[in-house]
Amino acid sequence: MKNEKYWETWSDEQLHSFQKEFIVWYEKEKRNLPWRVNLDPYRIWISEIMLQQTRVDTVIDYYYRFMEWFPTIQDLAEAPDDKLLKAWEGLGYYSRARNLKVAAQQIVTEFNGQMPQTIEEIRQLKGIGPYTAGAIGSIAFQLPEPAIDGNVMRVVSRLFEISDDIAKASSRKVFEEAMYKIIDKERPGDFNQAMMDLGSAICTPTSPKCEECPIQSYCLSYKNNTMTNFPVKSKKLKPKDVYYIGGIIENKQQEFLLEQRESKGLLANMWLFPIEEVSKERFEFLQKMWVKEDQQLSFDFEEPLLVAEENPAIFEKYSQVVWQKRTLGEVTHIFSHLKWHVLVFYGRQTGLTALEENQEWATKEAFSSYVFPKPQQKMLDLYNKEFKTKE
Repeated sequence: MKNEKYWETWSDEQLHSFQKEFIVWYEKEKRNLPWRVNLDPYRIWISEIMLQQTRVDTVIDYYYRFMEWFPTIQDLAEAPDDKLLKAWEGLGYYSRARNLKVAAQQIVTEFNGQMPQTIEEIRQLKGIGPYTAGAIGSIAFQLPEPAIDGNVMRVVSRLFEISDDIAKASSRKVFEEAMYKIIDKERPGDFNQAMMDLGSAICTPTSPKCEECPIQSYCLSYKNNTMTNFPVKSKKLKPKDVYYIGGIIENKQQEFLLEQRESKGLLANMWLFPIEEVSKERFEFLQKMWVKEDQQLSFDFEEPLLVAEENPAIFEKYSQVVWQKRTLGEVTHIFSHLKWHVLVFYGRQTGLTALEENQEWATKEAFSSYVFPKPQQKMLDLYNKEFKTKE
């Protein structure tokens, strides 16, 4: 019968050998990453937040820019929201950036501008959960605290053949128990980072490179050839499909109409071309009706396109616009819980249109001063492809 807590069978000698071999491997093979240059808790904190849901190679350039713009906790606490979101533009999950600023303000007001040095106090900061607290505490302050994320759970589940579903929050206790047992209490930061590197480069979700693994001789799933059975993970819920019609509107001054999102909710305070939500049926009808690949760019500058029942409502809202007689195409973007589908139309303004409070005209050269989410960037890519212009 399989022992669900195989780590309890390890002797002290086996444990110490495991820790030593693992740390020796890490010292030789560790990745050269900018946030590993020193043990500055601020640098570690920023990098760990950026690395949530994001690949390391994507984060590096963002990290350099962020540290250049906000080199200290005080700078972050005082950062203008627009500049903060601009620094984060393209990384997604923008609540992470907003939480960073709130947490920096907490550090300034409650901890005299210095990162707190206990797990309990670190956990009090906005946006910091058990994993990030463990990473900061172990790496910056050498606290024997595990940093358990998806990579670590995958490694540990294979190491000990843990069959608990990693998608369930209740399973965390099992992985914590195992990690508290095996973590090197003399070098917890290096141990946690070794776990991160192992999960990223060798103990991968599919086709793990067991022949290169430094802890192969300790791994129960390698011994039993059950690597592909772990980790056990139930399927995530499929993101909900949401459908939009988008309008790229350009005036005679070669300016584009932008709308700022509300201050709360998804993509708060960010800028997009005008969009309107429609039903799936409406979206598919317009998609079928207006996507005509054989039709070239066509405008009738004598008068705006007549509004008919089958046309998008956005045509009626912006009546002083001549619309292209076909779509630019469709863009999709997946958030954690939503999948956006945007059918994009292009139009040129022929008369004056009164701006709403949340709208502005902007040239492409000025776009760099606006905070654009990924869907906006993808819509702009369609425009650039259509008219063969550069961003």
